[in-house]
Amino acid sequence: MAVVIKDTCKDIEPDEVMEHVEGFTCLNDVTARDLQRKDVQWTRAKSFDTFCPVGPQIVRDIEPNNVKIQSYLNGELRQDSNTSNFIFNIEELVSFASKVMTLQKGDIIATGTPSGIGAMQRGDTVEIKIEGIGTLRNYVR
Repeated sequence: MAVVIKDTCKDIEPDEVMEHVEGFTCLNDVTARDLQRKDVQWTRAKSFDTFCPVGPQIVRDIEPNNVKIQSYLNGELRQDSNTSNFIFNIEELVSFASKVMTLQKGDIIATGTPSGIGAMQRGDTVEIKIEGIGTLRNYVR
């Protein structure tokens, strides 16, 4: 799941976070695992063109700390969890980020991923489904 920031904010406390959130959407945090293991820094493994698709819409009216999140690879369920299992809740994540950097309108914060993802190949279809948001569908080319 991704958090979309509504306005410029810095050094906000967890109880102030939702005032600065535009909403939530799906995010597919693609990683080239071979490069992730090879490189000391993960920048290259996570930064190729098309490696972070988001969508299909931004929604506000969900409880972000308790929604079902799933991913499918070619129709096979690979990840199945709930945001209630996050190590840090949304408010803590956004607050922490705001204490490291100024957040700007339109910034997107990726919240992480449950276990179970696997390798993708050319021709595969990946779907990210989040309760109350919808389905983000990507094709590996």
